[in-house]
Amino acid sequence: MAMDGYRGFLGLLVSGLLVGFLSVIFTLVWVLHYREGLGWDGTALEFNWHPVLVVTGFVFIQGIAIIVYRLPWTWKCSKFLMKSIHAGLNTVAAILAIISLVAVFDYHNARSIPNMYSLHSWIGLIAVILYMLQLLLGFLIFLLPWAPPSLRALVMPIHVYSGLLIFGTVIATALMGVTEKLIFALKDPAYHSFPPEGVFTNTLGLLILLFGALIFWIVTRPQWKRPNEPNSILQPNGGNKEEVEGSMAINTGNVDKSDSELNSEAAAGKRNFTLDEAGQRSTM
Repeated sequence: MAMDGYRGFLGLLVSGLLVGFLSVIFTLVWVLHYREGLGWDGTALEFNWHPVLVVTGFVFIQGIAIIVYRLPWTWKCSKFLMKSIHAGLNTVAAILAIISLVAVFDYHNARSIPNMYSLHSWIGLIAVILYMLQLLLGFLIFLLPWAPPSLRALVMPIHVYSGLLIFGTVIATALMGVTEKLIFALKDPAYHSFPPEGVFTNTLGLLILLFGALIFWIVTRPQWKRPNEPNSILQPNGGNKEEVEGSMAINTGNVDKSDSELNSEAAAGKRNFTLDEAGQRSTM
């Protein structure tokens, strides 16, 4: 099936992937060039894993997971396959987000820095918890086969809305974290004096914001939505149309067979009644 506005979709998709990839590259350049690199030893090098993993997993990979249903090249794939890819990408993003939190808490505890005192940390932890719940409920309701179609239809709008809400919250939290880190880290020269690191990292923040805007635009265009599969209510996990038609043909055959049997029994009864009537007449 052809997509309406395919060229526009392709341009936005390429732009979004490019901006997201640049966001990851800018984050790596920031921590490797300006923040002395990466490590896992309780020092600031361990903290540097936090922005890298958040931007890579919680922003970039989550954004791809959101728009994976919109790719027209996958519309011929089964719905169950696309659900599995969607869940797999979100699982990778969740794992990276958890590791990023471990890096922060480990660094704070090693340096005797208080935990969970800033608005950035509050909103960030809430976003991670909601993301885990979203992933768990999505797996139980939409991926496993035992949820009834009525429940899926009820939960789907909530699932879509909460996914976009969490993604937007992650974007806002990442921007808050970048600003907070620059304020604490840049002392000489100070952040307000426009040092190169400050300008470079502000550019990273703009890239993250632009990536989020492109993902939101792609996923909210109704003409780019994956077409509904026929007989979707009868196929909770993406069974194909031929299977449903085959089962309908089998049922129809059974009905026809039952009707023919009933007709045969009626005809036999009629013949027996005629013979009985003839016998009674001859006796009389």
